[in-house]
Amino acid sequence: MKDKKFFIAVIAITALLLSGGIYWATSMKSSTKSQVTAQAKAVVGENSLDWGEFGINEGDKSAFFTIKNEGPDPLQLSNVITSCACTTAQLIMGDKQSPAFGMHNKSAYVFEVPAGQEAQVKVVFDPLFHGPNGVGAISREVKISTNDLAHPELKFMVSGVVNP
Repeated sequence: MKDKKFFIAVIAITALLLSGGIYWATSMKSSTKSQVTAQAKAVVGENSLDWGEFGINEGDKSAFFTIKNEGPDPLQLSNVITSCACTTAQLIMGDKQSPAFGMHNKSAYVFEVPAGQEAQVKVVFDPLFHGPNGVGAISREVKISTNDLAHPELKFMVSGVVNP
């Protein structure tokens, strides 16, 4: 009798776990489907800028890049990350500004660009970040994830030569 109750309990727990797994799998599939049907379209003009030569003590260097949403659905920009801690990136649209993101502070923050609107990516490089030995050629990259199926990741590049 005791073995029979144990066997029934094992079957009940297995059935419960199986039905929970099926529910979880179907809910994951439907959330993926909603992203797949998104009609956002990210259009980027220039995606790189060369500052040329500049002095290490001239202060921060900034660059602005434009991302336009030419689709009918909101464009979602997320997972902003830079290739070096000396560089930050921020999303701006009118009065709305995201936090400044860097190499080590990738977050779940999502910035939405409505249909027909555009946002700016502000990239800031601090030439003094690496100290007096941080001279020479530099090349820094910013990556941004999107919900645009044709462009799931946008990349922006800044470069230059830091002189003493």
